[in-house]
Amino acid sequence: MPTPEPVTVTVARVVRPDRREAFERWAADALSMAAAFPGNLGATLLRPGAGSSEYHLVYRFADDESLAGWERSPERHRMLSQLAEMVDEERYARVSGLESFFTRPAVPQPGPRWRLTALTIAAVFAVTSLMQQFVMPFLSSWPLELRLLLSAIVVVILLGHVLMPALTRVLRGWLNPRR
Repeated sequence: MPTPEPVTVTVARVVRPDRREAFERWAADALSMAAAFPGNLGATLLRPGAGSSEYHLVYRFADDESLAGWERSPERHRMLSQLAEMVDEERYARVSGLESFFTRPAVPQPGPRWRLTALTIAAVFAVTSLMQQFVMPFLSSWPLELRLLLSAIVVVILLGHVLMPALTRVLRGWLNPRR
């Protein structure tokens, strides 16, 4: 008879920005409830990075039977019923045994690459056009290398930290159409 193996479940949830505090309170309650459940080996919340609203709840159970007990529990179903107004999207991934050390939770397949390329070109064009029209005329006395360096710094910072995170969030449906 095979030895039961630990099971790890990751649930990714995209939380509405105005509901983040409520979700974090909900998650704390859900995780403490799961942690007290028979066979639970640990539960944690991974908060989103900058420019993201995606939280990950990670549960680890001693075996499939323990996980099934948690997933069928009335406590869990009651907690899940409170999520509808807080969450826009949810993904569930489950791995067991050693597999959990080598695989990452499933992520949605990206949309056509040309769409992100087109969006990037449009954003670079907008930033460089504005720089050329409104900033560079005041820096004409600077050496060419310094003007190019400033332009590169501004474009990279604006794209990486401001424009692309905002544009990819706003245009998420177009960039990653559901199949």
